[in-house]
Amino acid sequence: MSSFVFTSESVTEGHPDKICDQISDAILDALLAQDPSSRVACETVVNTGLCLITGEVTSSANVDFINLVRNVIKEIGYENARAGGFDSNSCAVLVALDQQSPDIAQGVNEAEDKSDDPFDKVGAGDQGIMFGYACNETPELMPLPISLAHRLSRQLAKVRHDKNLNYLLPDGKTQVSVLYENDEPIEIDTILISTQHTSQIDDISSEQDIRERINKDLWEYVVKPATEDLYIKPIQGKTRFLVNPTGKFVVGGPQGDAGLTGRKIIVDTYGGYARHGGGAFSGKDPTKVDRSAAYAARFVAKSIVAAGLAKRAEVQLSYAIGVANPVSILVETFGSGKMSNKELTSLVKSNFDLRPGAIIDQFGLRKLPQERGGRFYRDIAAYGHFGRPDLDLPWEEVKEKAKELINLEIQNKN
Repeated sequence: MSSFVFTSESVTEGHPDKICDQISDAILDALLAQDPSSRVACETVVNTGLCLITGEVTSSANVDFINLVRNVIKEIGYENARAGGFDSNSCAVLVALDQQSPDIAQGVNEAEDKSDDPFDKVGAGDQGIMFGYACNETPELMPLPISLAHRLSRQLAKVRHDKNLNYLLPDGKTQVSVLYENDEPIEIDTILISTQHTSQIDDISSEQDIRERINKDLWEYVVKPATEDLYIKPIQGKTRFLVNPTGKFVVGGPQGDAGLTGRKIIVDTYGGYARHGGGAFSGKDPTKVDRSAAYAARFVAKSIVAAGLAKRAEVQLSYAIGVANPVSILVETFGSGKMSNKELTSLVKSNFDLRPGAIIDQFGLRKLPQERGGRFYRDIAAYGHFGRPDLDLPWEEVKEKAKELINLEIQNKN
């Protein structure tokens, strides 16, 4: 019997890197809502009292970037005296956006392998590799460690916004270690929560007393509600529970650490449980296959697992800039598949259209910000892009595709 402990982490929306991801995606939303054909590659940097947005944008949209940035920062919770060195009302907002390179644009506008099919005319916006993953450990078909870490982060933000724990500030991290035996999760080994807080809680000012108060409150208001519906639950007194291990966490957010778009790619995906191609998501329009093809790879992997063709599935895609069709497609099931990896790869090639134009069209990736009131990508910029039970994401809707795969398997058997 083989056993191991696997750990994944998540961060709250107030983490400096996540502030940047949300700002970059809010800018993407605003541009696509006005002009669905906008080309966007927006990066954000934050530090004490400063937010810089830079990158390349080609769009007919007219957006007040400075006001948009301030609103995002305010909604996250960095405002006025409690903001701690990063205030939406007073931070400097610098805008340094250029137009997209014409060399990149021509490859997207007119694919090298174009035909009369309109989807063949849209080339990949960059070269690169993307991975998608799914497994049967949770109802949303995500690995349990990252699923739990996101649950805790979302709940930590919720009790702060609801003012149930009025001393909490926006910055925070969660980390969950799960014990596995024979590749099956059997127990939550450790939960770690680091959360920014005020220097005093009610009348308590002693560092030790504050830490004990936060420890007690987080178990009651964060851990228990976030895990109450799970078949594997943390057990108070048995599950190792660590809170703010350094003793206190008062200075946080951009005052404590600079932030940058795209530095939380493992948090955004599978918590390290699956491989990653290295490309970030936020601030990129759907022609960038770093984003759109990663969503498609998740759709393929989840469809395979939902159809019962494997307990675990990882899908790799690769692209060349300006070329519509993927350079390569690979399915890996780690010995859990009903069919061989070669057979599943062939099945995917025959039944999934993985050209960038087709992906964009199938998921409505250019239209979603407009259809959802000007806000779509920003909502997935924190707490993960996959396995989101709180959001309606088109690449997570696999019921119909799973049925198709089940019927194909039956036909092949007959």
